[in-house]
Amino acid sequence: MVFSITLLCVSCDNGDGWTTLFNGKDFSGFKQLNGQAPYRVEDGMMVGKSVPAQPNSFMATEAEYGDFILEFDVLCDPAVNSGVQFRSLSLPDYNNGRVHGYQCEIDPSDRAWSGGIYDEARRGWLVTLTDNKAGQAAYKKTDWNHYRIEAIGHSIRVWLNGVNTANLLDSETPSGFIAFQVHAIGDNTANDGKEIKWKNIRILTSDLEANRMQGELAPEVNRIPNTLSPQEKADGWRLLFDGTTTTGWRGAHKDAFPDNGWKVEDGQLIVLKTDGSESTHGGDIVTNDEFSAFELSAEFKYTEGANSGIKYFVTESEQQSGSAYGLEYQVLDDRLHPDAKLYTTHPGSRTLASLYDVIAAKNKRGNGAGQWNQAVIKVFPNNHVEHWLNGFKCVEYERGSDAFRELVKGSKYAAPSYNAAGLFGEAEKGHILLQDHGDEVAYRSIKIRELSDAK
Repeated sequence: MVFSITLLCVSCDNGDGWTTLFNGKDFSGFKQLNGQAPYRVEDGMMVGKSVPAQPNSFMATEAEYGDFILEFDVLCDPAVNSGVQFRSLSLPDYNNGRVHGYQCEIDPSDRAWSGGIYDEARRGWLVTLTDNKAGQAAYKKTDWNHYRIEAIGHSIRVWLNGVNTANLLDSETPSGFIAFQVHAIGDNTANDGKEIKWKNIRILTSDLEANRMQGELAPEVNRIPNTLSPQEKADGWRLLFDGTTTTGWRGAHKDAFPDNGWKVEDGQLIVLKTDGSESTHGGDIVTNDEFSAFELSAEFKYTEGANSGIKYFVTESEQQSGSAYGLEYQVLDDRLHPDAKLYTTHPGSRTLASLYDVIAAKNKRGNGAGQWNQAVIKVFPNNHVEHWLNGFKCVEYERGSDAFRELVKGSKYAAPSYNAAGLFGEAEKGHILLQDHGDEVAYRSIKIRELSDAK
């Protein structure tokens, strides 16, 4: 049950249900966490200033909040990045007290993701503005911007200057503090002394549904594990894993799900650690169904040094046992697993999110061992294929094109055992596969929608 905590008396109720969160005089009710960037009060504003050689700094409320609507105005120097944390925590047993939780982005860069939602020190980007052009245009680089964050139950919406920039469903953290960030600048002395100013900071903790902002919503993002929202169902999504059973899956080259090597626990489909060998214990698992054009989304969490993969267009026709062949979205601990440094002729092509041994992933943002990552594979009806990791497109190619076939010739899949017909990865349809490589890796929120020319 999500809850709200009563505000400290240092805040002021304005008689309309709204409470002033920052009194404009001092930092009563706040405490600074992590970095030591200087904050001051000036003309009723909270002002933070960037400094070199400090980690992210946060001016955080001492009180915690669950359900609320928060509004504030911000003016951020265009040279730096900032954000406002909410439902966030600082715990001694988590990264030595590092602040973690939801962050509403303040991004003056040309990327223009202001109003997106970043999961600080955990899962990374939850909502980017890649598919929200109106949201990207909402931020004013050299003027004040008005933000509104609505955190009501599992629904989190951000409005920037009246435009809905984020429409998220998530259940990771039900309550926590609110904090105003001065982002680290490393040793970049050119950005020393850049300022972020906040004013008109107020919060509402009652009658929230009645006070929701009305208007056109941004594309919905659902990150509640193993669920489909009504909008997702309407858009044709379906779950491939229900969070409790192995229904819809079987062992590769088998009629039933493996008796060992895999387990379902805490809403996760987990391949168990054995000896790091490929498909020698429980073995790979595949969907009962086959797919041609589709968008697949799955969250994965790997242990240190682990190796696994998500394969697609798996036909099981090349051999009758062992690892089944297919195009592979690599799941790997790049930092510790030796495969990250191996390749046939394409350097980097066995690293996380790559098309295994064929195309190296670029522009990727991995969250590391022990954290959840989101993989998205898109195969369009025209055979254009994309790999995405945590909101960033990392790989794209045209399946079956001359260029693709040339890349395959430079990979291990050029061998006749993989490519007897010279058409590796070009099946009209195939199964989705999760790989057993003898290391512990967990999967959840595995969902798919089939694509047509209209999508």
